[in-house]
Amino acid sequence: MSEQNTNRRILVVDDEERMVRFIRLNLEHDGFEVVEAYNGQQAMDRLRETLPDLVLLDVMMPDIDGFEVLRLIRENNDVPVIMLTAKNEEDDRVQGLELGADDYVSKPFSPRELVSRVKAVLRRNEGARSATSGLIEVDDYLKIDFDRREVWVDNELVKLRPTEYRLLYHLVQNAGWVISHDQILAKVWGYEYRDEPHYVRLYVNYLRQKLEQDPAKPKYILTERGVGYRFVDYKRENKDNKESKEKE
Repeated sequence: MSEQNTNRRILVVDDEERMVRFIRLNLEHDGFEVVEAYNGQQAMDRLRETLPDLVLLDVMMPDIDGFEVLRLIRENNDVPVIMLTAKNEEDDRVQGLELGADDYVSKPFSPRELVSRVKAVLRRNEGARSATSGLIEVDDYLKIDFDRREVWVDNELVKLRPTEYRLLYHLVQNAGWVISHDQILAKVWGYEYRDEPHYVRLYVNYLRQKLEQDPAKPKYILTERGVGYRFVDYKRENKDNKESKEKE
């Protein structure tokens, strides 16, 4: 049993009692506290009652499926969510990610894989919460306050999901440098995700939709084809602009 997991509460949502029992035994063996729910309504009730650190959410459930439950969760809660699915199709993965899931695990899965994914998502979420770098004024249009976890676009506060925030943080921290797909996956999702490049493309697109004046012609998050992505070197550009104004 891992002592560092003893205060971590996991909400497991699945209509199959045997599956819930299987997950509970393995998570409790690693020190996690487990809360159970067997349908969508129970999931929402348990979420409000127990305030879990992470949700394991099955996709295929009667009445309200996992995607709808995830949509309801994301209306006002940023708790990390891992989708459990019997399907291994990219469309299902993308749908979950688009709705705000942090990861997915395909059934059947091994206990070791499940626990590893849970720990990885929890680590990422904690890393995003602890990341601080103060106020960054990229330009007059985009401002980022890592201390307050706020992003301002054209003087309006824009809400980012936890994974979007982590991705932006690592891009900005390396502004001017090209970060490869593998590096982004390792930093934002964890080394376990080195074979999931579509995660990077999907979330870069999310950020562009929220931050760029014209997402089709981005000026902040630039693509280096075949390599990765680069956040604009705003420090250098601001310096050049300042020097240009002084000469005038």
